[in-house]
Amino acid sequence: MNRMIKLGVNIDHVATIREARKGVEPDPVWAGALCELAGADIITIHLREDRRHIHDRDLRLLRETVHTKLNLEMADAAEIVDIALEVFPEQVTLVPEKREEVTTEGGLDVQGNLPSLQETVKRFLDAGILVSLFIDPVDDQLQASREAGAQFVELHTGSYANAVGEDNVIRELEKLRQAAARGRELGLRINAGHGLNYLNVKPILSLPNLEELHIGHSIISRAVFVGLDKAVREMASLIFTA
Repeated sequence: MNRMIKLGVNIDHVATIREARKGVEPDPVWAGALCELAGADIITIHLREDRRHIHDRDLRLLRETVHTKLNLEMADAAEIVDIALEVFPEQVTLVPEKREEVTTEGGLDVQGNLPSLQETVKRFLDAGILVSLFIDPVDDQLQASREAGAQFVELHTGSYANAVGEDNVIRELEKLRQAAARGRELGLRINAGHGLNYLNVKPILSLPNLEELHIGHSIISRAVFVGLDKAVREMASLIFTA
């Protein structure tokens, strides 16, 4: 079994369903516990500035109840940084954030925001929190991530996931493979995620030095039909038995 690669389950869309009615169910805190029991190594959530799905209450309760690793996706925004330093997840993943976007649309421009990111990364590292930067698989962003001081990068797999045609899929996979190798040369640890599902995840497992996969929408979507426990176990089986 391949236990070298860890599965992070993003449970944001459990909260998205809750917010459709502005009620109390389904509760993402319960989802976090179920995902852990089903084999998730990491629970990932995104506390957005507009609180469109995950709320501060969810983050605080998950911090108390997650027994594996809590990975907090977040913008480099002063309010969210302060909350993260107070709540103290094991890991933060800094991502770009637009108010009007349905989901994160691209990688963080580390190169264009280097001074601010260097300051934020240092605050987290000084507090003992692991830092990952969500970036497109290109060399200038990898180099900037090293300059920012991050320990991890999460390679944005969206272009690969959305590629149509075998040649395009192979081309995007090769970009990711080269970025993973280059990142390791720079001393960065490698994670990946975005748009991955039960049909396209297998080739991603071949990326060199890959440590974590963060997958959300496809698992929560499958859970509608088969239940969350089974949906997580099926994804874990694809990863761990590769």
